[in-house]
Amino acid sequence: MNGLCEAAAEVQAFMQERGWRFCFIGGLALQRWGEPRVTRDVDLTLLTGFGEEERYIEELLSHFDARRPDAAEFALRNRVLLLRASNGTGIDLSLGGLPFEELMVGRASAVDFGSGARLTICSGEDLVVLKAFSARLQDWVDVENILARQRGRLDWAYVNEQLTPLCELKGEPEIPDHLAALRTKIANE
Repeated sequence: MNGLCEAAAEVQAFMQERGWRFCFIGGLALQRWGEPRVTRDVDLTLLTGFGEEERYIEELLSHFDARRPDAAEFALRNRVLLLRASNGTGIDLSLGGLPFEELMVGRASAVDFGSGARLTICSGEDLVVLKAFSARLQDWVDVENILARQRGRLDWAYVNEQLTPLCELKGEPEIPDHLAALRTKIANE
């Protein structure tokens, strides 16, 4: 098992022992749905809701090393807890509570990553929503790779239903149009 999968398996075991709801996103999910690329950390979303974050943060920090001295305060302010697995791999843990995040975790499924690592990964549609919402240059490259690899297999009604209101809240309602243009481009290749 490679270091990334080893770290993910460690985090997953910790979450499952507590009955916490979560799923992996980011680079691990991209290996399943898009074009794999080098990633140095494990990204996941843990459903904490709003108002209960501190108890999750405390328990996580009692088991995993923090990647910054103010990790708890940073997590409460930014909803991302920066940790390190026992093998040194970085863990970016998003504190989820939005209805979309609840749907995403509920739709996640176990994927075999070899060497006994079965990791709970978000769906391809949810990964497209996350990547398009982030709208960074690398995220659009990742979306393009997901669209090319999953050609004709994504539920576009679901993607649009989830992405549009998130982008309106973010104040970037043009993102779904950019995704639609990218989808058309890939379909015509």
